[in-house]
Amino acid sequence: MDKYNIILLGPPGAGKGTHAEALKREFGVEHISTGDMLRAAVAEGTELGRQAKQYMDAGKLVPDEVVIGIVRERLSANRLDRALFDGFPRTPAQAEALEEVAVEVLLPAAVVIYLQVSDEEVVLRLSGRLQCRKCGAIYNTRYDQLESGSQCPSCQGEIYQRDDDQAEAILQRLRVYREQTAPLIDYYRKRGQLVEVQAEGSTIEAISAEVAAAVRGAAG
Repeated sequence: MDKYNIILLGPPGAGKGTHAEALKREFGVEHISTGDMLRAAVAEGTELGRQAKQYMDAGKLVPDEVVIGIVRERLSANRLDRALFDGFPRTPAQAEALEEVAVEVLLPAAVVIYLQVSDEEVVLRLSGRLQCRKCGAIYNTRYDQLESGSQCPSCQGEIYQRDDDQAEAILQRLRVYREQTAPLIDYYRKRGQLVEVQAEGSTIEAISAEVAAAVRGAAG
């Protein structure tokens, strides 16, 4: 496969993180999750983290200039020859900024995988999503027989539900996604970079295999 960046696009709860892990194993590509980087900044109490926390707690997008700065710094520091973006870009303005940064750091063009998931499925997935405070592992009450307050099977850390996975915050995140992030679908479709994958109604393994096939087919 030729060297391409990979961008995973889709609503909250579409499985971007899960499928990113599978793609990382499949193609050996560096996984860049802006969500993880922002949460790390929040946990460390940095100035950036304090700014980001206000938006994240309200289910709103962190301002473009903050996110773009983080991504530029990460790409420049790591000297990557390609990357897998999970949670970025989230707006057309971020997409344009990413293209500028990619030119600066000599990264190749991107294959954009759009994970299609209905609003109903998003609510079901996120309202049951749990995370380990210690290792960050993701679980779901629908499949893993765990609940908030349980011990993580991997590291025995505390299992909890993030504030942005509460029902009211989920609906707000979907509203923000439709208003600000969904326009990326048309942005990348018009540029001939978008590949659509149905990301519900099948097993995670089957969907991940379809995502990997879509990347291979688009990258050549």
